[in-house]
Amino acid sequence: MALETYRQKRDFHKTSEPRGRTGPKDTNLFVIQKHAARRLHYDFRLALDGVLKSWAVTRGPSLVPGEKRLAVHVEDHPLDYGDFEGTIPKGEYGGGNVILWDRGHWTPVGDPHKGLAKGHLDFDLDGEKLHGRWHLVRMRAKPREKRDNWLLIKADDDAARGPKDPDILEEQPNSVKTGRPVEALTGEAPGWSSKTGRIDNSKKKAKPNGAEAQAKPPEPSKLKGAKKAALPEFVEPALATLEKKAPSGARWIHEIKYDGYRVEVRIDRGRVKLLTRSGLDWTRKFGRTLVDALQALPVKSALIDGEVVVENAAGASDFSALQQALSEGQSKKFLYYAFDLLYLDGYDLRELPLLSRKETLEQLLKSAADPLRYSAHFVEDGELIRRHACRLSLEGIVSKVASAPYRSGRSKDWIKSKCSERQEFVIAGFVPSTTTRKAVGSLVLSYFDKKGALVHAGRVGTGFTAAIAADLYKKLEKIRIAKSPFARALTAEQARQVTYVKPHYVAEIEFRGWTADQSLRHAAFRGLREDKPAEEVVREDKPMKEAATPKTSITLTHPDRLYWPDAGVTKAGLADYYADVWKHIAPFIVARPLALVRCPGGIKEPCFFQKHAWKGLSGSIHQIKDPKEKAEEPILYIDDLDGLIALVQGGVLEIHPWGSALATLEQPDRIIMDFDPGEGVAWKDVIAAAKEVKSRFADFGLASFVKTTGGKGLHVVAPLKPSAGWDEVKNFSRDIAQSMAADSPESYVATITKSKRYGKILIDYLRNGRGATAVAPYSTRARPDAPVSMPLGWTELTPEIGPAYFTVANAPARLAALRKDPWADFQRSAKPLPSSKAPKKRSAVAKPAETKSSKTPASTTKGSKTKPSKTKSVPSRPRKK
Repeated sequence: MALETYRQKRDFHKTSEPRGRTGPKDTNLFVIQKHAARRLHYDFRLALDGVLKSWAVTRGPSLVPGEKRLAVHVEDHPLDYGDFEGTIPKGEYGGGNVILWDRGHWTPVGDPHKGLAKGHLDFDLDGEKLHGRWHLVRMRAKPREKRDNWLLIKADDDAARGPKDPDILEEQPNSVKTGRPVEALTGEAPGWSSKTGRIDNSKKKAKPNGAEAQAKPPEPSKLKGAKKAALPEFVEPALATLEKKAPSGARWIHEIKYDGYRVEVRIDRGRVKLLTRSGLDWTRKFGRTLVDALQALPVKSALIDGEVVVENAAGASDFSALQQALSEGQSKKFLYYAFDLLYLDGYDLRELPLLSRKETLEQLLKSAADPLRYSAHFVEDGELIRRHACRLSLEGIVSKVASAPYRSGRSKDWIKSKCSERQEFVIAGFVPSTTTRKAVGSLVLSYFDKKGALVHAGRVGTGFTAAIAADLYKKLEKIRIAKSPFARALTAEQARQVTYVKPHYVAEIEFRGWTADQSLRHAAFRGLREDKPAEEVVREDKPMKEAATPKTSITLTHPDRLYWPDAGVTKAGLADYYADVWKHIAPFIVARPLALVRCPGGIKEPCFFQKHAWKGLSGSIHQIKDPKEKAEEPILYIDDLDGLIALVQGGVLEIHPWGSALATLEQPDRIIMDFDPGEGVAWKDVIAAAKEVKSRFADFGLASFVKTTGGKGLHVVAPLKPSAGWDEVKNFSRDIAQSMAADSPESYVATITKSKRYGKILIDYLRNGRGATAVAPYSTRARPDAPVSMPLGWTELTPEIGPAYFTVANAPARLAALRKDPWADFQRSAKPLPSSKAPKKRSAVAKPAETKSSKTPASTTKGSKTKPSKTKSVPSRPRKK
C-alpha cells in the first residue's frame, strides 16, 4: 500500500497526524500504538521500504506462545507516525486517543518481502516492552471477505510467558513516551497533548532564558586552580578505600554507589571514547546512544569520570541487568552517571577542590537528558545516608573529601561503605548444570593472596540466567585445564565434579559472609568483570568467624534448577534466601494452615494452587485434618526451617497462610486489607489509601502494619488477639472497605467487578474469610524478577519503593541494614476485635455483593459464607473533594 491511501483517509486541517512522506529505507523501527477509537485496539507497525507496514491488533499482543491475536492489515503509515501521540478528532478516520505503547527495533528472519508475499513473516523485536521472536501469519481469505486478516503470535523463547503469568497489557498499560494511560488524553483539544503538545522550534529560540534553552558551557579559564594543559590520553581513576562505616563531619560529601562499570569519557573535538578503569576502549561495546549524547555536550574537549549503569524496574542500578544489556547489545538501556570532571576545553581541573569540579560538571550537564545524568551528593551525616541507601537495598555509598583534588589510585580521600558483602572473585572452575546441557550449574571461586597463590573461596550456584549459564559454559570450556590451579589441594567435597579452568575470568559476587572453612556463604553471581584483570583480585575484608545461620537437614535435588529464569534465581538461591530471612518469616508461617503456589519447573512452566498434599511430600511438611471439613484432604503446615526448605524442594514459590494459627483455628489473629489498584491508578494514590485505612484502624484502637505485596499493591495488616470469629472479623473488614468506598467513590471500590475498577483501588476484604489467605510477609512471588512481599515502616512508604521493589536478590541486604524490624512489635500490638464503638452518623451505604475474585485463594474455599455481623458499623468519613 502507498501513502496515498493513508492521506486520502485523513483531513490534515482537522487532525494533527503527520502528513508524512516516504522515509529512509534502512531503518528498522517498530512501534505499537494503543488506540482508543470506536473499539480499543493496538496498531502494530514495522518499518519497511521507507514506510510503516501496519496491522490493527484487536486484542493486543500476547506473550503466551501459540496464542493467536487477530491482526487486520491496514494502510501503510509514514515513518514519522511512529512518534505520534495525541487525540484524533471525533468523526475523523480513527477518531480517539492514541498513545505510544511500545517502540524499538525489529529484525526480520530471512527476506521480509518474501515473508509478506508468502503470508508468513518471522522477526525479532527489541522494544521497551516486547522482546524475542514473533510471527505474523496471513489467514486464508473467506468468500467476499474484504479484510486482509493476519495472526500475530509469540514464539516460545525466553521472552515468552505462561498462561497464568501477568498479562503485559494490564501490567504495563501506559505510554513509553509520556507514562500516561490512554484515558488521560480524554478532554484534550484535538491534536494536543498536555505532556507533549506541539514542538515549536521558533518559540524555543525566542526564550533563551527558558527551561528549554541550552545552558552556557562553563568557562574553565575562570576557575581558580585550573591549569592549561594538553588533553591526556587516559587518567588512572581515583579509587575508594573500603570501610565498614561511612565517615561523618562537614569535610565529607556522600554519593550513591552505582552498580555498574566505571567509565572515563574522553571527548576530543567531537570524537568520543569510553574507557574502562584499566584504560580499555569500550566505545563500540556501549553503542551509539551514549556516544551521540556525549557528542552533543557543549565542549571541545573533556575528561569525565562516572559509571555506566542499567536500571531495573524499581529504578535502581543493577549490575546483572547491565551484563544482560551488554550481551544482547541493548545500548538504549545504558545510562551514564557523571560524578567528576578532570579536564575541560584545554584546562586540567584535577587540582581543583572536588566541590568546584562537581559544580562545573553540573553546569556542563544542565542541558543534557537521558542517557546522561549528573550524580548528585548529600551533605548529611554519612552513616545516616548509608543506612537509608541500605534500607532501599542499594549497593552502598561513596564518601569523598569535599576540598580534595583528584588523586589517581586508591586513597582515603574516597571511602566506600557497602550495604552487603560484595567483591570480585576469580573463576577457577565450574560444575556442569544438572538440568541443562552445555550450561554451568555452579562456579568455583578464588582470589590471590599476598604471595600470588590462588586461594579457594567456595562455589556460587545462583544468579545466572539460562543464557548467561550457557555463555559461561562456552567461555570456560575454551580454557579448561587438567590440573587444579589452587596452591593447596582441595578436599574431596570441594573438588567434587569440578572442571578446572585457567584463572582468567573475574566474577562479581554478592554473599552473606564466610563459613568456618572460609568459603562464601549464600553467594550469588552478579556478572563478569571484564574490566578488571584476574591477578588484581584479592580478598577485600579480613577473615571473620562463621556467621550465624540456621541449619537444615533437607537436601536439594537439582539445586541449579532455575525457578526464575529472568532473574537467575535457582532452587538453591531460593533456599539461601529463606535461610537468610528465616527469623523474620517464621512467626507468619509456622503452625498455620498454608495454601501454596507450586511451580516445580519454575515460573516459565505451569504453576498451580496447592492446598493439600502432593506425591512425594516431604515428612517435614505436616498434615492435619480441618475439623469443619472432615471429608476434605488434610491441610498443610510447617513448624521449622526444614519444613520451609522442603517447600522449596517441592517447587513452592508463594506461601499464603490463613489468618489464624492452628491453635486458634476459628479465631483469626489478624485483619488483612488488600489494596489492588486498577488500571490508571498512580502509586501515590495506593499509598494514600493504605494510610487512610491505618487512620481508620487507629480510630478503633487497632495498630496497623504495612507491606508490599510483590505484585501490584499493598497490604495493611492489623494484629488481633484471637477472640472474635471469622464472620465477625470479615464483616468488620467489609464495613471498613465499604465505608471508604462510600466516602470516596471516585477513588475506591469494595467489589471485585472488573468493569468498575478502572482508575480506582479495590479494597479487597475477602482475605478475611475462613480458609481465605494472603501472601505471607517475606514470601516470594511467582512473577518475573523474583519479587518478595516486604514489610515496611510507615515512614518508608514513599513513591521510591514500589509494590515489587524488593526481590530475592536485594531483600537480604535491606534486612541486614535495618536497626529494627519494622514489624517487630506485630504480636505485642494485638488487640481484641472492637465490638462497641458505634458511629454518631453513618452515610447510606449500598452493600455490594461479595463477588469473589478468581485470583484469590478465597474463591475456592468452602465454609466462608457471611452471617449477620455482631459488630457495630464503622464511622463514615467526610467525602473527599
